[in-house]
Amino acid sequence: MTLVIGLTGGIASGKSTVANMLIDKGITVIDADIIAKQAVEKGMPAYRQIIDEFGEDILLENGDIDRRKLGAMVFTNEQKRLALNSIVHPAVREEMLKRRDESIANQETFVVLDIPLLFESKLESLVDKIIVVSVTKELQLERLIKRNQLTEEEALSRIRSQMPLEEKVSRADNVIDNSGTLEETKQQLEEILSCWA
Repeated sequence: MTLVIGLTGGIASGKSTVANMLIDKGITVIDADIIAKQAVEKGMPAYRQIIDEFGEDILLENGDIDRRKLGAMVFTNEQKRLALNSIVHPAVREEMLKRRDESIANQETFVVLDIPLLFESKLESLVDKIIVVSVTKELQLERLIKRNQLTEEEALSRIRSQMPLEEKVSRADNVIDNSGTLEETKQQLEEILSCWA
Protein backbone atom coordinates (compact mmCIF):
# COMPACT_ATOMS: atom_id res chain seq x y z
CA MET A 1 0.00 0.00 0.00
CA THR A 2 1.54 3.30 -1.13
CA LEU A 3 1.14 6.29 1.18
CA VAL A 4 0.57 9.47 -0.84
CA ILE A 5 2.05 12.44 1.01
CA GLY A 6 1.25 16.05 0.20
CA LEU A 7 4.20 18.37 0.83
CA THR A 8 3.43 22.06 1.16
CA GLY A 9 4.38 25.20 3.03
CA GLY A 10 4.64 28.93 2.57
CA ILE A 11 6.74 30.63 -0.07
CA ALA A 12 10.45 30.48 1.00
CA SER A 13 9.69 28.17 3.94
CA GLY A 14 12.17 25.54 2.73
CA LYS A 15 9.80 23.09 1.09
CA SER A 16 12.29 22.46 -1.73
CA THR A 17 14.96 21.62 0.85
CA VAL A 18 12.67 18.95 2.33
CA ALA A 19 11.72 17.71 -1.16
CA ASN A 20 15.42 17.24 -1.96
CA MET A 21 15.90 15.28 1.28
CA LEU A 22 13.07 12.97 0.19
CA ILE A 23 14.61 12.55 -3.29
CA ASP A 24 17.97 11.72 -1.64
CA LYS A 25 16.17 8.90 0.19
CA GLY A 26 14.98 7.49 -3.14
CA ILE A 27 11.36 8.60 -2.65
CA THR A 28 9.44 9.73 -5.74
CA VAL A 29 8.64 13.46 -5.49
CA ILE A 30 6.22 14.87 -8.05
CA ASP A 31 6.83 18.63 -8.17
CA ALA A 32 3.82 20.75 -9.20
CA ASP A 33 6.07 23.74 -10.01
CA ILE A 34 8.22 21.76 -12.45
CA ILE A 35 5.12 20.33 -14.11
CA ALA A 36 3.60 23.84 -14.26
CA LYS A 37 6.74 25.17 -16.00
CA GLN A 38 6.55 22.34 -18.55
CA ALA A 39 2.82 22.95 -19.06
CA VAL A 40 3.40 26.52 -20.29
CA GLU A 41 6.24 25.74 -22.70
CA LYS A 42 5.84 26.41 -26.42
CA GLY A 43 3.71 23.80 -28.09
CA MET A 44 1.72 22.94 -24.95
CA PRO A 45 -2.03 23.76 -24.92
CA ALA A 46 -1.69 26.07 -21.88
CA TYR A 47 0.94 28.22 -23.67
CA ARG A 48 -1.53 29.39 -26.33
CA GLN A 49 -4.31 29.92 -23.76
CA ILE A 50 -2.03 32.13 -21.63
CA ILE A 51 -1.10 34.32 -24.62
CA ASP A 52 -4.78 34.60 -25.57
CA GLU A 53 -5.59 35.66 -22.00
CA PHE A 54 -2.63 37.97 -21.22
CA GLY A 55 -1.49 39.17 -24.65
CA GLU A 56 1.78 39.02 -26.63
CA ASP A 57 3.41 41.51 -24.18
CA ILE A 58 4.25 38.66 -21.82
CA LEU A 59 6.56 36.97 -24.33
CA LEU A 60 10.34 37.15 -24.39
CA GLU A 61 12.10 37.71 -27.72
CA ASN A 62 12.54 33.96 -28.20
CA GLY A 63 8.79 33.41 -27.81
CA ASP A 64 8.96 31.93 -24.30
CA ILE A 65 6.64 33.30 -21.64
CA ASP A 66 8.37 35.91 -19.46
CA ARG A 67 7.60 34.27 -16.12
CA ARG A 68 8.81 37.30 -14.16
CA LYS A 69 6.53 39.68 -16.06
CA LEU A 70 3.58 37.30 -15.80
CA GLY A 71 4.30 36.79 -12.10
CA ALA A 72 4.32 40.53 -11.42
CA MET A 73 1.01 40.83 -13.27
CA VAL A 74 -0.81 38.09 -11.37
CA PHE A 75 0.59 38.72 -7.89
CA THR A 76 -1.02 42.16 -7.80
CA ASN A 77 -4.31 41.28 -9.53
CA GLU A 78 -6.58 38.63 -8.04
CA GLN A 79 -8.69 38.28 -11.21
CA LYS A 80 -5.64 37.73 -13.42
CA ARG A 81 -4.20 35.26 -10.92
CA LEU A 82 -7.42 33.23 -10.97
CA ALA A 83 -7.48 33.34 -14.79
CA LEU A 84 -3.92 32.01 -14.95
CA ASN A 85 -4.68 29.29 -12.39
CA SER A 86 -7.75 28.17 -14.35
CA ILE A 87 -5.49 27.56 -17.36
CA VAL A 88 -2.48 25.97 -15.65
CA HIS A 89 -3.98 24.00 -12.75
CA PRO A 90 -6.04 21.44 -14.72
CA ALA A 91 -3.04 20.55 -16.91
CA VAL A 92 -0.78 20.20 -13.86
CA ARG A 93 -3.32 18.15 -11.89
CA GLU A 94 -3.77 15.67 -14.76
CA GLU A 95 0.00 15.08 -15.09
CA MET A 96 0.50 14.79 -11.30
CA LEU A 97 -2.24 12.17 -11.02
CA LYS A 98 -0.77 10.17 -13.88
CA ARG A 99 2.64 10.09 -12.16
CA ARG A 100 1.11 9.40 -8.71
CA ASP A 101 -0.81 6.42 -10.11
CA GLU A 102 2.39 5.05 -11.70
CA SER A 103 4.09 5.10 -8.28
CA ILE A 104 1.11 3.34 -6.69
CA ALA A 105 1.16 0.72 -9.48
CA ASN A 106 4.89 0.21 -8.73
CA GLN A 107 3.97 -0.38 -5.05
CA GLU A 108 6.35 2.29 -3.74
CA THR A 109 6.15 2.83 0.04
CA PHE A 110 5.75 6.60 -0.34
CA VAL A 111 5.03 9.00 -3.17
CA VAL A 112 5.16 12.73 -2.49
CA LEU A 113 3.14 15.42 -4.26
CA ASP A 114 5.04 18.67 -3.80
CA ILE A 115 2.27 21.27 -4.16
CA PRO A 116 2.96 24.83 -2.94
CA LEU A 117 -0.74 25.79 -3.05
CA LEU A 118 -2.17 22.45 -1.85
CA PHE A 119 -4.77 24.03 0.44
CA GLU A 120 -5.47 27.10 -1.71
CA SER A 121 -6.19 24.82 -4.69
CA LYS A 122 -8.26 22.45 -2.50
CA LEU A 123 -6.19 19.42 -3.51
CA GLU A 124 -6.17 17.68 -0.12
CA SER A 125 -8.24 14.82 -1.59
CA LEU A 126 -5.29 13.81 -3.83
CA VAL A 127 -3.16 12.77 -0.82
CA ASP A 128 -3.41 10.58 2.30
CA LYS A 129 -1.25 12.70 4.64
CA ILE A 130 0.03 16.28 4.57
CA ILE A 131 3.38 17.64 5.74
CA VAL A 132 3.67 21.43 6.07
CA VAL A 133 7.15 22.98 6.10
CA SER A 134 7.07 26.03 8.36
CA VAL A 135 9.41 28.86 9.41
CA THR A 136 9.06 32.02 11.45
CA LYS A 137 7.52 35.01 9.65
CA GLU A 138 10.79 36.96 9.97
CA LEU A 139 12.85 34.16 8.45
CA GLN A 140 10.34 33.64 5.63
CA LEU A 141 10.49 37.32 4.67
CA GLU A 142 14.30 37.44 4.93
CA ARG A 143 14.76 34.30 2.78
CA LEU A 144 12.30 35.44 0.12
CA ILE A 145 13.92 38.89 -0.24
CA LYS A 146 17.35 37.28 -0.54
CA ARG A 147 16.32 34.40 -2.83
CA ASN A 148 14.26 36.41 -5.35
CA GLN A 149 16.05 39.79 -5.01
CA LEU A 150 12.77 41.46 -4.04
CA THR A 151 12.01 44.60 -2.09
CA GLU A 152 10.35 44.03 1.29
CA GLU A 153 7.03 45.26 -0.16
CA GLU A 154 7.23 42.85 -3.14
CA ALA A 155 8.09 39.98 -0.84
CA LEU A 156 5.23 40.78 1.53
CA SER A 157 2.74 40.94 -1.33
CA ARG A 158 3.82 37.44 -2.45
CA ILE A 159 3.54 36.09 1.08
CA ARG A 160 0.09 37.66 1.48
CA SER A 161 -1.12 36.14 -1.82
CA GLN A 162 -0.97 32.72 -0.11
CA MET A 163 -2.92 31.26 2.78
CA PRO A 164 -1.23 32.27 6.09
CA LEU A 165 1.38 29.73 7.17
CA GLU A 166 -0.28 29.36 10.60
CA GLU A 167 -3.47 28.19 8.89
CA LYS A 168 -1.56 25.65 6.79
CA VAL A 169 0.16 24.39 9.96
CA SER A 170 -3.22 23.94 11.67
CA ARG A 171 -4.44 21.76 8.78
CA ALA A 172 -1.33 19.54 8.51
CA ASP A 173 -0.97 15.93 9.65
CA ASN A 174 2.64 16.77 10.52
CA VAL A 175 4.77 19.91 10.56
CA ILE A 176 8.50 20.34 9.93
CA ASP A 177 9.90 23.47 11.52
CA ASN A 178 12.63 24.57 9.13
CA SER A 179 13.84 27.54 11.21
CA GLY A 180 16.86 25.66 12.55
CA THR A 181 19.74 23.72 11.00
CA LEU A 182 19.47 21.35 8.02
CA GLU A 183 20.29 18.50 10.39
CA GLU A 184 17.30 19.40 12.61
CA THR A 185 15.03 19.54 9.57
CA LYS A 186 16.28 16.14 8.39
CA GLN A 187 15.74 14.64 11.85
CA GLN A 188 12.10 15.78 11.88
CA LEU A 189 11.53 14.31 8.42
CA GLU A 190 13.07 10.96 9.44
CA GLU A 191 10.75 10.78 12.47
CA ILE A 192 7.64 11.45 10.38
CA LEU A 193 8.56 8.85 7.75
CA SER A 194 9.37 6.18 10.30
CA CYS A 195 5.95 6.75 11.94
CA TRP A 196 4.17 6.47 8.60
CA ALA A 197 6.17 3.58 7.08
